[in-house]
Amino acid sequence: MPDALPPDRQRPHPARFGPDRAGFAEAMAAHDAAEAAGHPGYLDPRSGLFVMTAQSLWARGSCCDAGCRHCPYLPR
Repeated sequence: MPDALPPDRQRPHPARFGPDRAGFAEAMAAHDAAEAAGHPGYLDPRSGLFVMTAQSLWARGSCCDAGCRHCPYLPR
């Protein structure tokens, strides 16, 4: 299992999901609430889809290249 999630990886890389995207603030609020509660993800406020948190993705140990919104691994 990797070390703790680095602070600079707690926010999505802008190439994945940046502040200019519709629903960013709402999604980040839901993400932060899920992480604070220790949940592996949250329901996206706009789409209703389950989205994994950065911490749960970090715990996997590597990127799966599926384009996850909160993937803490830098885009290649």
